[in-house]
Amino acid sequence: MSDLTPHDDHGSAPARLGHSPVADSPHTLRVADTDPKAAKRAERQVASMFLLSMVLVVAFIVCYWTIDKSTNIYIPVFGEVGLMTIALGLTSGLSILLIGTAAIQWAKKLMPDVEVVQQRHEMVSPEDATAEAVANYERGKEESGFVRFPIIRRTLIGAMALFPIPLVFLLRDLWQSPVSGTLTPAEILSTTIWKKGERIVVDATYQPIKAADLPIGGLVSAVPASLPEVQEAEGNLNARGKAAIILIRMDPAEIVSQQGDGWDYQGILAYSKICTHVGCPIALYEQRTHHLLCPCHQSTFDLANSGNVVFGPAARNMPQLPIGVDSEGYLIAMDDFSEPIGPSFWERG
Repeated sequence: MSDLTPHDDHGSAPARLGHSPVADSPHTLRVADTDPKAAKRAERQVASMFLLSMVLVVAFIVCYWTIDKSTNIYIPVFGEVGLMTIALGLTSGLSILLIGTAAIQWAKKLMPDVEVVQQRHEMVSPEDATAEAVANYERGKEESGFVRFPIIRRTLIGAMALFPIPLVFLLRDLWQSPVSGTLTPAEILSTTIWKKGERIVVDATYQPIKAADLPIGGLVSAVPASLPEVQEAEGNLNARGKAAIILIRMDPAEIVSQQGDGWDYQGILAYSKICTHVGCPIALYEQRTHHLLCPCHQSTFDLANSGNVVFGPAARNMPQLPIGVDSEGYLIAMDDFSEPIGPSFWERG
């Protein structure tokens, strides 16, 4: 007859069915369980973190109103970054971190520290499950010390009450009242530095491009010739993010439609490089089908047919840039994009 008696992991001492060795393990009390001074110290630590979280929310508001958006600082590896971006990120992030850290410290040092063993049972709940759940909730509320530690309770309420304030302030940047002589956010998003006569140059090398330089099936990532000067003057990459394009050459007979009459030059088409879904840069081109694939969410655009969406979550076609050549035969833009590039926004008409 085989031995059906359960044994422990070492195969020696027999174990009882339904018995958990955890229940017999000696329980070691924490310092805060036996020393009132240690408990009080832990209480002050938790309350201090909640209080510091509130201070950081106030610091967030101060940074938001006092730091000039154009002020940059140099950080190794990252280069020039906006001081306001760093300040807001640190204050809001640390505020959230302190709330979470304080809650963990509260649970580890002050809430009951006991082992609970629950035996397996059938999936069907007993009839008194609801009453038992309510009782457990009430016991947990009592054991948490929410009522017993008034300093923690008050600072927690204060930290949680101030926590949403940065989110409210950030909502302000979704819309701004136009200032006389300045562009509105909608106008800023709707225009790029492309203009009539602007030479098209290779991205990174800034070499001008002639039509003969681009073979059928070829693709080139390009930018406006004035981009380096604009970037230096503005101190950021905003202009690049909006003006980046791709040049594709195909047989003119394969062009089904364009977003404007004669916007190509001998089969060379220029489209925005920024996906209209969430703004990912695109350069995956399939020569045979003339499809452009976004690597982020697989939106696919037909560049031979006005850049229309043929697959994926994007809801708008890829904006096309009208192009031509100058007197020296170099490719130039004939105008800016006729519609905003990138993802849609509320004010877009």
